[in-house]
Amino acid sequence: MGFSIHHCSWVRYRVRRTFPCFHPRQRYIFPSLAVLCVMGFVAMSLLDMEGPIDLNSRSQIPEDNSVVTILLWSHPFGRYSKFGDCLEHYQIRGCRITADRRAYGEADAVIVHHRDIITGTALPQELRPAAQKWIWMNYESPTHSPGLELFEGIFNLTLTYRRGSDIFLPYGFLIPNTLRSGIPYNSDQYLRTPAPHELIRPRLLAWVVSNWSESHARVVFYKQLQRFLRVDVYGRAGQAFFGDVVDLVRDYQFYLALENSQHTDYITEKLWSSIEAGAIPVVLGPSRENYERLLPPEAFIHVDDFATVRELAQYLLMLRRRPDLLMSHLSWRGGYRTHRPTFWTEHYCKACEVVRRTRGRTNVVKDLAHWFKS
Repeated sequence: MGFSIHHCSWVRYRVRRTFPCFHPRQRYIFPSLAVLCVMGFVAMSLLDMEGPIDLNSRSQIPEDNSVVTILLWSHPFGRYSKFGDCLEHYQIRGCRITADRRAYGEADAVIVHHRDIITGTALPQELRPAAQKWIWMNYESPTHSPGLELFEGIFNLTLTYRRGSDIFLPYGFLIPNTLRSGIPYNSDQYLRTPAPHELIRPRLLAWVVSNWSESHARVVFYKQLQRFLRVDVYGRAGQAFFGDVVDLVRDYQFYLALENSQHTDYITEKLWSSIEAGAIPVVLGPSRENYERLLPPEAFIHVDDFATVRELAQYLLMLRRRPDLLMSHLSWRGGYRTHRPTFWTEHYCKACEVVRRTRGRTNVVKDLAHWFKS
């Protein structure tokens, strides 16, 4: 399988002399990007009350000191996790989160995890109390979310990584250092632009993969790429690895952030591990434009930026010989910090926040399968 690569890349004007087949694209103006990011957050807060929430703002939440009870119908994937304190960690007041099904009758909302109900956990059978919301939560891609059509017209809110979710919380996002949200995200990682002597790292390219399938586009891509340069593979398909991915990748110049399936907004922790490790991610997932909703255009290298896998390999090797071009992929870092939501407490707390804000409204999610697959 050859990868057909689209002509749409920040990379092209950087390397057009090296690869004459590339057509230059208008240069992005970095300061404008930061402004647009902030404007995007503001715009989200102006959407309809059942629309996506602003990830940072608290001003849209009316004063309400009553307790909101969130019932988790089952722990995701059957793995118990302790509930954190919403007020302490996220400044979200009045949240009672429980997995005790005896609280069903008094719960303001019930969170249902898709993978669990499709693999045997039954939905609540009791009569739904008036004004109680059912929340559909899913962090798998459409490829790995069977049975979506079975749940049309059942849920009131969606909680996913997809923009357009009623409760939108991606796998990670950047926060400009100039943006003071007032939220004490304890897990924020401040990024740093490397000093010149730190620019060249001892190893070239790594990939950590646990789910290996010959049918995956990422496996086909890897097999082509490793013909032209060395890829250090870790996980079930490579060298044994039991530590932290970020620590491992700190020794590498580049990291393969390859998703197991390609869908809108499905950009997982693979990308954010690379960013936090200071490696330049080489991404395979949704379109470049989709990634640019989360990152500056120079922060990653998309496989679609190149006509062939061989040209991508040549570009990576060339960057090691051209510190100026290498730095152009990293100089943006000093202005941002990353936030990766804590699974799953932060999701439950966000749900509490939106349930409080939408009390008295029980809109029904229509066309769940069509929306999620689109």
